[in-house]
Amino acid sequence: MIIEKVVGNIETVDMRALHMERVYLESDQLVKRIQRVVTDHGKELGIRLKDQQDLVDGDILYMDEKNMIVVSVKDDDLLTIMPTSIQQMGDIAHQLGNRHLPAQFEGDEMLVQYDYLVEELLQQLSIPYKREKRKVKQAFRHIGHSHD
Repeated sequence: MIIEKVVGNIETVDMRALHMERVYLESDQLVKRIQRVVTDHGKELGIRLKDQQDLVDGDILYMDEKNMIVVSVKDDDLLTIMPTSIQQMGDIAHQLGNRHLPAQFEGDEMLVQYDYLVEELLQQLSIPYKREKRKVKQAFRHIGHSHD
């Protein structure tokens, strides 16, 4: 089976099929428009998305009256950063920007993929953080640029 578009998302669809299969993806796989995957029931799928969109947790790849196939994102190894002041937020945001590290924000928390150098930096700057396994809603995107 070839999947060319996302049917919807489990969070917003009214109807649910009786049988649900899941495709478990690493967060960095969410940005791939073309890939081969296997459901948790062993069904092979080809994904070839026509639209320029990233997959997100809960996306429905296939659905009929009886069956649906849903994307589930695996937990990432993250540093959850919890600055206590605008100064701490500015300091760590500047440092992460210099390293070209992508970050996501959920409430008052900044999420970055685990890196021991960033962990050491957080300790040096006395910025509260915790290392945890956590599901992200979307892929971490690296944005390239040059210093020319």
